[in-house]
Amino acid sequence: MEDDRVYQDHSLEFEISNFIKVWISVVASLCYCYGAAKLTPKGLPRLLTFLPVVFLFLALPLKLHSMHLGGLSCFFIAWLANFKLLLLAFHKGPLSDPSLSFPQYLAIGCFPIKIQQNPTPKHQKTSQNGQNIESPSPKTAKRGHKSLSNYAVKALLVAAFVRIYDYSDHIHPKLILVIYCFHIYFMLELMLAMIAALARATLGLELEPQFNDPYLSTSLQDFWGRRWNLMVTRTLRPTVYEPTLFFFTRVVGRELASLPAVFSTFVVSALVHELIFYYLGRKKPTWEITWFFLLHGACLVVEIGIKKALTGRCQLPRVISTPLTIGFVMVTGFWLFFPELLRCKADVRAFEEYAIVGAFLKDLIGDAAKFTHLNTTRV
Repeated sequence: MEDDRVYQDHSLEFEISNFIKVWISVVASLCYCYGAAKLTPKGLPRLLTFLPVVFLFLALPLKLHSMHLGGLSCFFIAWLANFKLLLLAFHKGPLSDPSLSFPQYLAIGCFPIKIQQNPTPKHQKTSQNGQNIESPSPKTAKRGHKSLSNYAVKALLVAAFVRIYDYSDHIHPKLILVIYCFHIYFMLELMLAMIAALARATLGLELEPQFNDPYLSTSLQDFWGRRWNLMVTRTLRPTVYEPTLFFFTRVVGRELASLPAVFSTFVVSALVHELIFYYLGRKKPTWEITWFFLLHGACLVVEIGIKKALTGRCQLPRVISTPLTIGFVMVTGFWLFFPELLRCKADVRAFEEYAIVGAFLKDLIGDAAKFTHLNTTRV
């Protein structure tokens, strides 16, 4: 009987070893691009010097097999890093900022972070000895990054979800899919927040938030443009949306140009998501992911067209628009997105990884306790 374990041929040590090698290659490649950008003019000459790195970044995720290390790495490397390098080839995007130090360049190239263009305003506070002390404005801080308690609650909910899955045989499948929706969102936000916090602590930079409470979205435009995975939005805007907008402005005029620009952005996003799902499952695509994003792109184009026609004369109240928006995203996700996620056994593999890490930590704590006990008895 064939072993059901997904990682029967790959140990944790093998995956971590490959993970380290992959990221050493990424850092070395970004160093090369840093020097090449200084020596070659922007445009086609610089693009040609970057192309070997772009192709390498497309191949590197194939070295990884885990959902967490591999999934995040293919997102960071094959998508975000490549798009940032393509922008840098034309002296655009976050890597083209001349004020960046070399460590900042590497951090922005490797991770889904963006320096905040308008840092948190300061307000004056007077101390007891009469000196003025600058501190962040509480109103602005609240609008930016979440509090530690917010992340702690989401971490506890993820832990609760993992326990709930043990009883999935007694829970309606649709309810399990709803839990999957929140699980994916919470895990993605927590992991990206940890990376951003590390970058912020080591580089001393104010960074843009990566999520903005997508469950409060009042429309598809609000969900995709202002709340969900904002690093992707900020990357797709200069690489796809703005060039397409410029082209169609000359063809159909500024008023209508945003519609094909929006749809083109979703087409590119769909194709990149298909690539990421291939990295995760190594299976031939069914193109359901593509249809998911094309459907949302088409619906968003219709939504923008209606808003332009009504010019704000008719607007649904939030109590109606938010459930409609989130309901549409979840229903279409159940229909087109999650089947592909389950086809590559994302849930099974994620649980295996939790078990592997849990066993590793248990052994580590046990060995530490034994070592402490031995030292105590010797004394």
